[in-house]
Formats: sequence, structure tokens, C-alpha cells
Amino acid sequence: MLYSMTGFGKAVAELPGKKITVELKSLNSKQIDIAARVPSSLRAEELAMRNLIAASLERGKVDLTIYVENVASEATVRLNVSALRAYKADVEQAAAELGIPSPADWYTVLMRFPDVIKSETPAQADDNEVEAVMTALSKAIEALMAYRRTEGEKLETFFAERIDRISELLAQVPQYETERVERIRTRMEEGLAKIHNVDYDRSRLEQELFFYIEKLDVNEEKQRLTQHLNYFTETLATAGGQGKKLGFIAQEMGREINTLGSKSNHAQMQRLVVQMKDVLEQIKEQVLNVM
Repeated sequence: MLYSMTGFGKAVAELPGKKITVELKSLNSKQIDIAARVPSSLRAEELAMRNLIAASLERGKVDLTIYVENVASEATVRLNVSALRAYKADVEQAAAELGIPSPADWYTVLMRFPDVIKSETPAQADDNEVEAVMTALSKAIEALMAYRRTEGEKLETFFAERIDRISELLAQVPQYETERVERIRTRMEEGLAKIHNVDYDRSRLEQELFFYIEKLDVNEEKQRLTQHLNYFTETLATAGGQGKKLGFIAQEMGREINTLGSKSNHAQMQRLVVQMKDVLEQIKEQVLNVM
């Protein structure tokens, strides 16, 4: 059972006068990497949010965004008149000392200063708001995991098709092995025949040929590659995060395919190896998306 690291989850919580929206987005990453954008009133709860996300999602680059909208009919912000008055006096004093005219548009100038808008929203979220946010976060995580599972099912199908393809290519290798041995024997005998007035021991030739062919034997590589293919398939059905494990198995598959290619010494076998490598690269690319 695979889970992709790509996912999206969203949940909304309603409170009297407030609407809280929690959004989670994740992409692939070797470790858990969380970027959080939360209102200042919820900063004290950010660590708890991060711990909850890390425990549930395990791996991935995760973006957490929380919006808190004030939906009450009355205004929740006020102009800070005392601050505006003080800023205006300072600007007028500076203009007089520098001998420059005062601004023609006071509103544009004064609204650029900090703290000229005073919010009536509490600086710290109360217990009800914190509980609502954590509940919404849990629901957003559930939605994201459901998304990940859907993407994981697509990956399972993708991998199964590629593993079957490598198995099919591997099954074609034996038909060229006998022909390869005969070609090697013929090439060696033809080479010796071109050397005139040289007598050689036929039995010694057979012995050397045997040793040479034994070095090119690919039975072990075929068996190990088959085992890796089976292990990969078994791992697909295992619960939990299997992305790293599948990556390691794919590396071992690559080693056997490379050795098979270096020993093949046959054009058709080398073509099969190239096709196996191409399919394996597709697997390796998608393994990076597995949790």
C-alpha cells in the first residue's frame, strides 16, 4: 500500500464572528520539511501544529497556511488617531526645520507609518479558537492523506506495469545465450585458423573456452534480478512509508542490469539491457514521489 508525497488537504472551522480555513499542500522531499504561515494570534500553537503534521505525514515538503476571517458585522479595526496625530506633528516639524513644504496629501503619507491601524482582534487566540484550529488541522491532514493514497494507487499501477515489463525483457535473454556461446566458439576457432603453421591442443582450447564462457555467464545476474523484481512487488503491498526501501531495491536492480549488460557480449542482449535501463529509470523517477 503506497502513499504519494504529493497531496492537498483543506478544512474549515466556524466560530461566532470568525471563519478559520486550514490548507495543507505537500510535495516530495527526503525528510519532513514544514513551512507554516499562521496568524500572529496562533504563533504560540505553531510548534504543536508542526508536531501533529510531522507525526502524521512522515515525509515531504509541506506548506501549512491558516486564514482567520472576521465575519462579524461590526468593524474589527480602527484608525489609531493618536498615532496619526503624533506622526502629523513630527512631519510638520521636520518640514519646518528642513524648509520643505508639508505634504499635499496627508492621508497617503500618514497611512504608510506603522501602527496607524488598530485591530480589535485579541493578540492571543482563546482556547475555543485554538481547539477549532487544531480540529480543522486534523481534518486537513486526513484529507491530504486521502489524496496521497489516491495518488499512491496510481503509482502502484505504474510500478506494477514497469516491473512486468522488465520481467518480460529478462525472459527474452535466454534465447540468445546458446547462440552467444556458439558465436564465441566460432570466433575463437576462426581466429586460430588464420594463424598458419601453428598446432594447438584441442582439449586445451575447450578448457580455455569453458573458462571464458563461464566469466560471461549471466545466470546469477538473472536470478538476483528476478529476486529484486519480486521483492519490489512484495514491498508495494506492505503498509507504511516504503519510498526509501523501494529506492534501495531499484538501485540493486540497476546493479544487476548493468552487470548483465557488461557480460552480454551480444547485440540483441545489449538491446534488451538498454530497454531494461530505460524502464528502470522511469521507476527511479517515480520512487522519489513515494512516502
